[in-house]
Amino acid sequence: MNQMTPPPKIEIIPSSAPFSEAQRSWLNGFFAGLLSTDGPTPLSAEQGAAVLQGSAGDGDDGEAPWHDQTMPIADRMKLAEGRPLRRRMMAAMAQQDCGQCGYNCNDYSDAIASKAEARLNLCVPGGKETARMLKALNEELEKAPPSSGATIAPVAAAPALPTELGRSRDNPAPATFVSRRLLNKAGSEKETWHIDFDLSGCGLDYVVGDSFGIFARNDLGHVDQIIALLGASHTTEVRGKTLREALQDDVSLAPAPDTLFELLSFITGGAQREKARALAQGEDPDGDAATLDVMAALQKFSGVRPHPEAFVEALEPLQPRLYSISSSHNATPGKLSLTVDCVRYVIGKRKRLGLASTFLAERINPGDEVKVYVQKAHGFALPQDPKTPIIMIGPGTGIAPFRAFLHDRRATGATGKNWLFFGHQRSDYDFFYADELNAMKTSGLLTRMSLAWSRDGNKKFYVQDRMREVGRELWTWLAEGANVYICGDAKRMAKDVERALVDIVAQFGARSTDEAVLFVADLKKKGRFQQDVY
Repeated sequence: MNQMTPPPKIEIIPSSAPFSEAQRSWLNGFFAGLLSTDGPTPLSAEQGAAVLQGSAGDGDDGEAPWHDQTMPIADRMKLAEGRPLRRRMMAAMAQQDCGQCGYNCNDYSDAIASKAEARLNLCVPGGKETARMLKALNEELEKAPPSSGATIAPVAAAPALPTELGRSRDNPAPATFVSRRLLNKAGSEKETWHIDFDLSGCGLDYVVGDSFGIFARNDLGHVDQIIALLGASHTTEVRGKTLREALQDDVSLAPAPDTLFELLSFITGGAQREKARALAQGEDPDGDAATLDVMAALQKFSGVRPHPEAFVEALEPLQPRLYSISSSHNATPGKLSLTVDCVRYVIGKRKRLGLASTFLAERINPGDEVKVYVQKAHGFALPQDPKTPIIMIGPGTGIAPFRAFLHDRRATGATGKNWLFFGHQRSDYDFFYADELNAMKTSGLLTRMSLAWSRDGNKKFYVQDRMREVGRELWTWLAEGANVYICGDAKRMAKDVERALVDIVAQFGARSTDEAVLFVADLKKKGRFQQDVY
């Protein structure tokens, strides 16, 4: 069969128009035909099929029961069995709709399936599990005959229009780092920082609920240790820059990717080769696969020294990190704040560092510029009616967006009641923004504040325990139309909080457990129960 080259596209329908990519492509072609002096260009069979079918033209019902951040990938893939390939690709995602990949989960999977997106490693929260599953599904896609219906018919992509500066991971803006201050008091087991940025120079704004993307740089000391393991010079040229610059700015040094183990298997032999091959296939021959970052992988295969250029090519690109914004543009225009837990831990005898958290905590100085962008929130925002009461549940750094909500409601004069549930380890050391929140409580802005400290007593006590203690009042707020917001860990805290909410609805709303589950599900459908979880 002869391969047809699609004609050049004319961009008439903007990307912001309320159409799918397939519909927009068809409309662009249609109007281009009307405006062309050469007569209309007929639509290809594939393009026509894509428009006529739409996103559900492959027989899928559009439901996504796997779209749950707390569900393990194996369970999600089981739920997606028998679904079209693009839907199984969605099930492989982390289900957070965080936007870190530049899409939401559904759109990222559609983009891969339609071959509009070739990168399979953009789902940062999904990690290696997601990347491996997408690789396997993509191989299935490549092998599928065109008539099998395994994928969406590819549509020629229109030339990409440049996004506004700072509104996309692909077009970050320079923001100025202003300051940091430690939120924990001496004696805390945690290290949490309040971080301030100045946005006035780049003109960015945001709304509460949005996230802030940070392009961090790898620690230089870590980079130099890796160069030493390679037996290379830091001035070796790679990709038009020095090896040190490439390792610091361009690639991830966190979990060692399968491609690195593949490379190592090519340049070693015997048992070492078999071990590297096993790791590249997702196996765990020595029980240490989960701890192998790039440096640990080189140490494991000591003496195997890949060429610096091949080594860099085998690594994953350095991805931005997203943080919930803890300030309000309405309250402090031109200023943006974050609340960041600093990640440090030890494996064996080696200290490991979180990339962006330690970058913000110690590796930048006031006045430094950092590449950033604002990621618009998907379904996490204050209610449109300022009179609507809100219940905010955010232990630890989960308080970040709720601090922003409170500042915004004060700045805009919103009259709705506000109830904050906050918790951490110890009240003496870990009560973030205590003076600020107590002042809000005194002024009446913060109607109620319920606190939970997991290490203050003999028995651990969490926010979900506090919720149950005040369940009757919480149910009253729900009955009055309050919106509920959760921010924090998806796999533990968010799951436990939702279970507590179901129990409260059942007990004080006089419902069976099944009816209470349906009630909470209905809150989600109506946008009255929103989550920002990770």
